[in-house]
Amino acid sequence: MEFLSILYSLIIYGLLAVVALLLILVLVIFITTSPYPIVERFKEEEYYYDPVSKQKNKFPSIETPHSVNLSVIVPAYNEEERLTPMLDEALEFLENRVKEHPSYKYEIIVVSDGSTDNTVKLVQSYVEKYGSDKLRCLDLMKNRGKGGAVRLGVQSARGAVILFADADGASKFEDLTKLELALKNITKLDPITQSLEITDKLAVIIGSRAHLEKDSLVQRSIFRNILMYGFHFLVWLFTVKGIKDTQCGFKLFTRKTAQMTFQSLHVNRWAFDVELLYIAQQLRIPVVEVPITWTEIDGSKITPVISWIQMGCDLTMIWIKYTIGAWKIKYETN
Repeated sequence: MEFLSILYSLIIYGLLAVVALLLILVLVIFITTSPYPIVERFKEEEYYYDPVSKQKNKFPSIETPHSVNLSVIVPAYNEEERLTPMLDEALEFLENRVKEHPSYKYEIIVVSDGSTDNTVKLVQSYVEKYGSDKLRCLDLMKNRGKGGAVRLGVQSARGAVILFADADGASKFEDLTKLELALKNITKLDPITQSLEITDKLAVIIGSRAHLEKDSLVQRSIFRNILMYGFHFLVWLFTVKGIKDTQCGFKLFTRKTAQMTFQSLHVNRWAFDVELLYIAQQLRIPVVEVPITWTEIDGSKITPVISWIQMGCDLTMIWIKYTIGAWKIKYETN
């Protein structure tokens, strides 16, 4: 009887100790965390090279009025092997659109995320061909992670609507029309011909691979399927509700939506999409999922186990920090 009493006391004291440690941990996180993101940007990263004037010109700001219809942000880390097909496809599509709509203007900003290969050199060859008004390279001095690279690209964009697309070309660029149709259904405005009106509307349109899930399950190992389902469960439990595919790198924003969501984005790595959609839902911005064509391309930078664990940890921290108020969301643009 005395043994049970001692055991009971140990369990109670143990639970109290765990609770106390958790409270201390939460307090430390709250005290040491900045409520709003601190964005690092080197002076050299504020400029792009113009081959015509042979000078470096300053990137504009997302806070200024739009001057083109569409900005395409392409985060690229050591992508010299995979970037060419993606750029060729995107440029062919956009050049054909300009032929159909002569007043239509676009830009592609390739964000080299601290690349150590010939990514920057490759992009500059496209700038030489198409001009810096249509294509620009944002060369980051050090690696920021995919989320950090996309954010700096968005902050340098001129578009009334802004798309970010992966450098591997896994998403068919022509599926932009599907995203634009969904955007038109929400805003009742045509993103091709009504850029002035659509820039201040609120909407996020995300490409989705959820309709391909059954085929993917067969191709993946059991272990990878378990990791995937675990990640989806954490996303649903801690952050985003009602979205089947948060990670597809093909998302379209109106300019005002990009201003409002990216100004509060903290996560710089793979889970940044989840936080971005969480912020959008907290701001009550409409989010629509659109099925797109998607093909897995060799050379992914994601390491299956390590990256999934990283994303799981990021999801947990997103939930904890927003729940305790350590991270806050800005509700107004600057």
